[in-house]
Amino acid sequence: MEYYSLNHNAPKVSFQEAVIQGLAPDRGLYFPENITPLSADFFKNIENLSNEEIAFEAIRQFVGDEIPETNLKQIIAETLCFDFPTIQVEDGIYSLELYHGPTMAFKDVGARFMSRCLAYFNKDKKDNKNTVLVATSGDTGGAVASGFLGVAGVDVVILYPSGKVSDIQERQLTTLGQNIKALEVDGVFDDCQDMVKKAFLDENLEYKNLTSANSINIARWLPQMFYFFFAYKQLKSQNKPMVFSCPSGNFGNICAGIMAKKLGLPIEHFVAATNVNDTVPQFLATGKYEPKPSKATISNAMDVGNPSNFIRIQELYNNDLKKFEKDFTSFSYDDETTRQVLKDIYKNSGYIAEPHGAVGYLGLKKEMQKHSGAIGIFLETAHPIKFLDVVEPVLGIKLPIPAQIESVLNQEKISVKIKTYDELKAFLQSS
Repeated sequence: MEYYSLNHNAPKVSFQEAVIQGLAPDRGLYFPENITPLSADFFKNIENLSNEEIAFEAIRQFVGDEIPETNLKQIIAETLCFDFPTIQVEDGIYSLELYHGPTMAFKDVGARFMSRCLAYFNKDKKDNKNTVLVATSGDTGGAVASGFLGVAGVDVVILYPSGKVSDIQERQLTTLGQNIKALEVDGVFDDCQDMVKKAFLDENLEYKNLTSANSINIARWLPQMFYFFFAYKQLKSQNKPMVFSCPSGNFGNICAGIMAKKLGLPIEHFVAATNVNDTVPQFLATGKYEPKPSKATISNAMDVGNPSNFIRIQELYNNDLKKFEKDFTSFSYDDETTRQVLKDIYKNSGYIAEPHGAVGYLGLKKEMQKHSGAIGIFLETAHPIKFLDVVEPVLGIKLPIPAQIESVLNQEKISVKIKTYDELKAFLQSS
């Protein structure tokens, strides 16, 4: 499998090169040259397959022969070491819980898969380190820190916006030490992401072998397809169309869902549910794509004003807006509405959602009005404990602390404060 840049001004590369480079030299995101649908028999028998078998079939064409089958299966086994349950919240509405991994966020899957791919590619390069440079608006940092902790030949540098991630999220990325370094940026997530992209293109940093672990990296993005297959496996027996609603920030998750559909997964419709950072809902309303500075919200992982993966979604539809709109809608909700629906869900069903899942639920309920007889699935992307400063006062409850979270609460936070790209560059050059 070869990958091309979506800016169409860079050479095609292999899976390995795309993973290691992260971003193409022309600043474009990499995209697979071919997408071959899976066989009808695969979907017919999916409920008889394990999650590991499903994931292998879904990802194998994108890896090709660059990782031997045995090694790829081992990577998948180490990636999928937790459950992905669908929980019925009300009649015809399900929560797909993606937070049962080590950092209690959906990004554990992509981070674990990518770290193990990179470790495989580095296995014979004793003196040639890679530096994973990543921006986070919330859960990416913790998942990447956990996924790459102790991986030989890889240093990790995480940029996060000061004061704009939750306390638990911050602790998950600033307390691990070893090969993990955290930079606290005076700015918003988009500033962090812009610095990361600039570093990739800085010729003076080429010797650092920089790569990204954001969803711009294909090894972080593509495994997110797995969730949609797992949900289909669990709910297939109901024999109803499925509508998926994804809380959307950088749009990697929903883009992976569309990729799953291109592989043949029978998904009727996608909803991209956002907070007030509504670049994509506005695009669908006006036809104009106008990125803007991000605004801070209680669903901070979606505080993205210029979502990187939206260009991949457009590519999946050959930039045909009509085809795209047939499969895809997007709605925006403010914090007040999000808090209210957290209460409503809890009051009506006893289910404890968190702000991102609540936004996904809101978008799903709105779209389901057009899909009578369908099943609706909203993605719960992080455990409510990671947003206890919102969830506890809104619901008037005390959340028990899971073991994964308790382990970081009393650890010392270590971060370096920066304001500018020059400070990031100086840090990278000195480390």
